[in-house]
Amino acid sequence: MIERLDGATRLYLILGDPIAQVKSPLGVTQAFQQRGHNALLSPLHIGPDDLGDFITGTSRARNLDGLIVTVPHKFAAHRHCASATARADLLGAVNVMRRNADGGWYGDQVDGLAYVEALRKKGFEPHGCRALLAGAGGAGSAIAEALIRAGVASLAIHDEDPDRRDTLIARLASLELGEVTAGSRDPAGFALVINATPCGMAESDPLPFDLAGLAPETLAGDVITAPEVTPWLAAASERGCPTLRGVEMFAAVRELMVEFLLDTSH
Repeated sequence: MIERLDGATRLYLILGDPIAQVKSPLGVTQAFQQRGHNALLSPLHIGPDDLGDFITGTSRARNLDGLIVTVPHKFAAHRHCASATARADLLGAVNVMRRNADGGWYGDQVDGLAYVEALRKKGFEPHGCRALLAGAGGAGSAIAEALIRAGVASLAIHDEDPDRRDTLIARLASLELGEVTAGSRDPAGFALVINATPCGMAESDPLPFDLAGLAPETLAGDVITAPEVTPWLAAASERGCPTLRGVEMFAAVRELMVEFLLDTSH
């Protein structure tokens, strides 16, 4: 329940296209108010062509303190940040932005940190494992970076856009922390297989991976929050695989976002 909403309420917005699938407005608003902050997160449906003008225009709003960014804006939003964390700059993407004292935007990308945290909470330690990731977009790139920093033995990345995949591989290789290669839809031989593509949001979507090579000891993950159990996770579960749902990742994302948005140290 929202306990306070008045003229002194500080505003935060979540921007996406589409936006109906997001689950963060209520949970983030409750987290703000549980911490004693009179603040509200509201969803806004903004298309790619309008994002730049929207951020520029809303930057003039004196009671707007932060933005959360979702599909498909994470890369474009980074270009509107006056400054960002090192990981956000490496990836060229952000999923959260807060207002600097000078009015500029400071960004971060916490999807990857949250995914690794959710894996460990599930009892899965990524250090030393072989991982396969589908999707080199905003969430996928962040998860890839976090897995490399968590010490996976190797990471294979599959994306339908080979240029986007290769760009991410090159960025991660520059860290010199682990083996990063181009992958495929075949999950055979991997201990961790994650879908970070939109495949599964619609019933007609194809599965992101071939099921023939999926072993029952492989952990199958997804970033999609609606539906909570995607066709990929349902198929993996039927084969005896442990799974990590997008909503489990989002619980960790929400806490990291709130901490970032309310941090005034930068």
